[in-house]
Amino acid sequence: MRILVVNAGSSSLKLSLLDHDDTVLARPAGLDDLRDLPAPDAIGHRVVHGGAEFTDPVLIDDDVEARLRALTELAPLHQPKSLHGIDAVRAVLPGVPEVACFDTAFHAHLPEAAATYALPAAWREKYGIRRYGFHGLSHAYATRRVTELLGHVPERLVVCHLGAGASLCAVAHGRSVDTTMGFTPLEGLVMATRSGSVDPGLLLWLQERAGLAPGELADTLEHRSGLLALTGTADMREVGEGLGLEVYLHRLRAGVAAMAAALGGLDTLVFTGGVGEHAAGVRRRAAEGLGFLGVALDPAREDTTDAEIGVTGAPVRAFVVTSREDLEIAAGVRALF
Repeated sequence: MRILVVNAGSSSLKLSLLDHDDTVLARPAGLDDLRDLPAPDAIGHRVVHGGAEFTDPVLIDDDVEARLRALTELAPLHQPKSLHGIDAVRAVLPGVPEVACFDTAFHAHLPEAAATYALPAAWREKYGIRRYGFHGLSHAYATRRVTELLGHVPERLVVCHLGAGASLCAVAHGRSVDTTMGFTPLEGLVMATRSGSVDPGLLLWLQERAGLAPGELADTLEHRSGLLALTGTADMREVGEGLGLEVYLHRLRAGVAAMAAALGGLDTLVFTGGVGEHAAGVRRRAAEGLGFLGVALDPAREDTTDAEIGVTGAPVRAFVVTSREDLEIAAGVRALF
């Protein structure tokens, strides 16, 4: 079964054609390239938000698409990109079955204590307010891949998805039990251009005292904050030593410790995503502050990929895993056929 995987992210559109054995037949640079490739049997779309309704991959029909569009108010900056990817590919490949795979699904069964905000019940019930979590496809794949590398399901795993967007996930026996992103992908770690967690009182102060409109606040938090605001660049490869990197690492270490607390300890740590895979210095500096948890990285292993990078015999097994959301999406598509 050939599957076209469509990953419409916040800054890119990735298209991969996978064969029945997950061999990558092609990575098209654009929609026009699809006409020159073997026809797929099905199409798998990464959809950012499934809300509380969609917790598994689903075949897209008119009704499902309408329900996905209704979720746009929960992710106004991200859901439209996913929906545009569905429309754009369908125009080129009409009639091919399409499946939506959700970034929120891996976190759909968070414990209530982890998912619930301390806000009035009337708000939570009326507006669907809860911690949804994101990057679930990446966290799910990293969990599956490290299970293969270990030869068993890790009992207490923390996955660090570090890229332009960044989040952590606490995984107990293969199941997400906590994560750093929440109602939106803004919560949690410092990211390339996103602020991560900010005191809500500060935002209210800026709105009331500085006269900043909600739209300006939203745009700044999403596109003009994070590493860009701290260092002048959103590219970790260009970030040098200084306060910006220290803030990034401080939040990262604190987040890993919080995820470990949710698990009652830590036995496996995984880095994935563009920064997680390629920024050995960031991994090393983060690990230096996590020794109390049993994390120790081996400098001789820091350039490896899809492999263990921890010191042999360390209490916590540490790995780098290549992010393969396309394989997780393809697995979700095959599960429906």
